[in-house]
Amino acid sequence: MSLSRNTRRLVGQGLLSVFVAQLTAVATLMGADRLRRLLRGRKVPDLPPAEPVSHPISDGSVATTYTYGEVLFDDMLAAIEGAKHRILLETYIIKGDAVGQRFKQALIDAAYRGVDVYVIYDQFANLVVKRSFLTFPSAVNVLVYPVISSWKFLSPRHLGRDHRKILVVDDHVAYVGGYNIGSAYATEWRDTHLRIEGPAVWDLDNAFVDFWNTHPRRDTPMLDQMPSAGWRPAIRAHRNVPRQLMYPIRGMYLEAIDRAHESIDITAAYFIPDRDILSALLDARRRGVRVRIIVPKISNHVVTDWLSRGFYGRLLRAGVEIHRYGDHMVHAKTATIDGEWTTIGTANIDRLSLLGNYEINLEILDPGLARGMQEVFADDCARCEQLTLEEWMARPALARIYEAILRPLGPLL
Repeated sequence: MSLSRNTRRLVGQGLLSVFVAQLTAVATLMGADRLRRLLRGRKVPDLPPAEPVSHPISDGSVATTYTYGEVLFDDMLAAIEGAKHRILLETYIIKGDAVGQRFKQALIDAAYRGVDVYVIYDQFANLVVKRSFLTFPSAVNVLVYPVISSWKFLSPRHLGRDHRKILVVDDHVAYVGGYNIGSAYATEWRDTHLRIEGPAVWDLDNAFVDFWNTHPRRDTPMLDQMPSAGWRPAIRAHRNVPRQLMYPIRGMYLEAIDRAHESIDITAAYFIPDRDILSALLDARRRGVRVRIIVPKISNHVVTDWLSRGFYGRLLRAGVEIHRYGDHMVHAKTATIDGEWTTIGTANIDRLSLLGNYEINLEILDPGLARGMQEVFADDCARCEQLTLEEWMARPALARIYEAILRPLGPLL
């Protein structure tokens, strides 16, 4: 009995020591990052403008890629201003700055001219935004996804955030991708969004309508859905729905990686792969597939950066190329495989996105769009620093200690 008590005491002390070490590591990293931002003391330089590129898809849809936020926001606002019947806007973040004000006013103006306007935003992601800005007139229908969505908040069905970014106008044109709404995202963040016209709009329209109609806190009648689409789409939406314990985006990635025989190009804002995705990428390298990953050199979440680094050694030793985007935050969530398959959406390659949040990614089987995304990837690579195995192995001992301390937190993020 005495040995058992001692053992329990030692285990408890060990766990407490690990927790304190992790807490200290997180606090010092966040403090250092805050100091770095203060010392930098300057506005991030604007990215060079990039024009959208359109691709006709075999099912009759047209897909247009955006890699510059200001151009995207202008097009989205033009669509809202031209709306005649219905606007569906779902966003994770909407800042109360100049860009956010433009969107808010455009939505209000549309509602006052008789357009049915529906807005969804995530309350937790907008806690720092003034409450007065997030207050809309009654003509705009607003659904706030709350910080705590249910008294069963510890259930996997209620832990995820609404991380989606969708705009559908008149059931005719739809937008989806990584861009949140705000001034910094317009010119300073490198992200990717997609505009869809044609049959594939149904998937995004249906995703919004399903979320709205099944939310327990809405106080409006159920929304009507578009007429159903065909059964052989070249563009297909995959939706993570925590309420239903459905997480198909992870399966989509695993299946696509397993099919690869030439190339895999991934751009990930936050890259913390689980064991299966990591193994799939390493298996692809063993098959001779060229695997390249773009990540931010320094993201807006410093702890996530350090968790991501815990995978670099295995990836680099296997021959995976890691390219780190400098100067700007790369926030895109895209992948292109074999010049045939592409995904663009809202889900990062981490646990929160793949097994937690409400997310949506489009899967597109089209060589033209894939070639366009390969060109985008090549342009991004030209702005990156490629991390070599030699450079990685020469990193300081303190960095290795931080990685080891933080590694157990990976499954939580």
